[in-house]
Amino acid sequence: MKIDEIGNWTEVKLDIIKDYAQAYSTILHAQTKPALQHVYIDAFAGAGLHFSKTKGDFVPGSPLNALGITPPFKEYHLIDLDRDKANNLREICRGRTNVTVYDRNCNDVLLKEVFPKVKYEDYKRGLCLLDPYGLHLDWGVVNTAGQMKTIEIFLNFPIMDMNMNVLKKNPDEVDPQQLARMNAFWGDESWREAVYERGRNFFGWLEKNVDSNTAISQAFRKRLKKVAGFKYVPDPMPMRNSNNAILYYLFFASNKPVAKNIVESIFKKYSKEVVPNG
Repeated sequence: MKIDEIGNWTEVKLDIIKDYAQAYSTILHAQTKPALQHVYIDAFAGAGLHFSKTKGDFVPGSPLNALGITPPFKEYHLIDLDRDKANNLREICRGRTNVTVYDRNCNDVLLKEVFPKVKYEDYKRGLCLLDPYGLHLDWGVVNTAGQMKTIEIFLNFPIMDMNMNVLKKNPDEVDPQQLARMNAFWGDESWREAVYERGRNFFGWLEKNVDSNTAISQAFRKRLKKVAGFKYVPDPMPMRNSNNAILYYLFFASNKPVAKNIVESIFKKYSKEVVPNG
């Protein structure tokens, strides 16, 4: 099994999620009227650990960070399509009866098996990490989480994948398969409205927005609120690589104002650490 190598930006992301998960678990555990059961969900969980390029050593991934939080979550649902990585997670979690590991497509597992376990009427609440490597997530997952009102999400908005494969200067040059991936991630083709506009030319050709990264990320933020129904979606945090290019935006969405305030504070805390140092 190949262990993923990660840069500084990924380590910062792991710290952000760990800090929030700690605050989330503390708050939910303390609530007694009514008592709530809180669930941790990791849709692209990986093997449980990574190799840090900056530290030159192994570091825990998001599942291990979550498993180490006190007070603990009531349940853990860890998903990875790679069977070897999933088996490594099973080995790490051996003996823990409150952990379930899945080695199937998270789009199916979340909608059919995991989200139904986090119902409002059952006094369940969930924190879900949606951290795909690219355009591998279906909008139906995000939309369902928002409509349920019980699930908060961190989401990797893969702008680099979009720019490389979909958001071309000439939209007619995009491969149909890449368009299908983008439409599945977005839920429809309305993303085009944020990226392209009619140019000031005789034929009215479509031209790419000068600042398409900001335009499409803000359009997605609006979509999380207006379509998925999340009440609170802070400005996403841009995560940059060693060349100062934005790899992805880290989104957070919730229906609780206190959650928004906590995440904005955490984003501010780590904003200076997302620097181009590899």
